[in-house]
Amino acid sequence: MADNAVPFTYPDVGATRTSFPAGYQQLRHRRLIGHGRDLFEQAAAHIFDFGMQKGVGIFQHADTETAEAGTALTVRLGIGPIGITAPCRVVYVLHEPNRRGFAYGTLPGHPEIGEELFAVEYDPAEDDVYGLVTAFSRPGAWYTRLGGPIARAVQRWFSHRYLNTLPTNR
Repeated sequence: MADNAVPFTYPDVGATRTSFPAGYQQLRHRRLIGHGRDLFEQAAAHIFDFGMQKGVGIFQHADTETAEAGTALTVRLGIGPIGITAPCRVVYVLHEPNRRGFAYGTLPGHPEIGEELFAVEYDPAEDDVYGLVTAFSRPGAWYTRLGGPIARAVQRWFSHRYLNTLPTNR
């Protein structure tokens, strides 16, 4: 398990669970992926196994097999030998009847400051299943500050790619 003594790089730990704090860029993507409780369970397992990060090719390492509160993980952004390793830690997990997933927050060395939630939601009234990625962030390194709008566009692009990794039955 992670060394939880390493502090997060932001004071608003857990804010993806409620309302986003001021002073950050905000991102919210929710997409219908299909229908049925079985799909919901499959998508939840995919998320807990770091399937979104693995599916887009950025997963590097986690100190647990599945996402748990306190799990340390690293993702790597880049191509070939040129890349940035970004350390994170799971802030919380969702194990609600109709909502499952986890959020991770940035640790020192991450190029951004903030938190990101990866989840799946089930609407029992309509039998619909939605993938969800939400985040709040701001630049944490000189190059992400310099990259400004490009860095935000890359984050939006990744959020769509994360959702594309989820199983579907549409």
